[in-house]
Amino acid sequence: MHDSIGIPACFSFGERPSNDAGSVIRSGQSVFMSVYQTKIVGQCRLITVTWCKNLLLHGLSICVQGPEGNQQYQCKVEMKPWYFWRKQGSKHFEVEGRAVDVVWDLKSAKFNGETEPQSDYYVAVVCGEEVVLLIGDLKKDAFRKTGCRPALIEPTLVSKKEHVFGKKMFSTRIQFHEKGKLHTISIEFINVNTNPSFSDSFDPELEMRIDGQPAIKIKHLHWKFRGNESVLISRTRLEVYWDVHDWLFGSGPRYGLFIFRPISSWSESPSSSLQSTSPTPPPSSLTSTTGMSIREVISTSGEVEHAAGSSKFCLFLYAWKIE
Repeated sequence: MHDSIGIPACFSFGERPSNDAGSVIRSGQSVFMSVYQTKIVGQCRLITVTWCKNLLLHGLSICVQGPEGNQQYQCKVEMKPWYFWRKQGSKHFEVEGRAVDVVWDLKSAKFNGETEPQSDYYVAVVCGEEVVLLIGDLKKDAFRKTGCRPALIEPTLVSKKEHVFGKKMFSTRIQFHEKGKLHTISIEFINVNTNPSFSDSFDPELEMRIDGQPAIKIKHLHWKFRGNESVLISRTRLEVYWDVHDWLFGSGPRYGLFIFRPISSWSESPSSSLQSTSPTPPPSSLTSTTGMSIREVISTSGEVEHAAGSSKFCLFLYAWKIE
């Protein structure tokens, strides 16, 4: 089922970035990508902000979608570990002949062990005397430094993509709404020995927890390696998709794909803050309770719905299993 995916590698001076999955895994690299939709150079485009980290350095990349959706314009920043490297600055690049500046201040940024900064920083994308995209919490500092006004069109966060690595446990933290709570999602791969007399008698299971509470448990994973369920988190229904076929039947570097998509806000408070609302579908079915397949979720993740309380925002979690 898996389509090929480009995995941006952290880059070193004088080296070309690598998209090879094996080199990414050997480097122990973690990747966090946020995709925004906003107007830049006269068109609504997708801007991808990528943070990557390995044992040696941090990397930041800003990528602007081209006119046909396939060509891309890119600006890269290395966050060098040297003491004398200035953790603030700017870089210039062009999009269809128009000047675009990336301005950043990371000198006080707090990463708290994460790939993406958690506080005390800003990264601004500036075009035509407008700040078309601004991430981080030091917004006043960014406007003062750039001397530019906010864009008339507010950028929309359409998806986040994260690559994590582990043997059995995988976790991430995500905020599904701009002013919502930060949730912790953990996924555990469990090999249950059904017959201790035979060393190869295993029936794998998958257990998912949200904020420490059990959310989804999938037994007989050999038969249910693809599917979806929905759970309630506070007043939001969260559609969860998974595809772990390559974990079970693949070889070499392989990942399981998990997609988390908030559907809508519920007017009434559910009896429990977290509960499952739909059964696991048969392995031959990839269609959710919303009538969308996992492929449709992937293909429409860059769109925005205008229905009340609903959006096409998705979190894509690529869980790389290391033996």
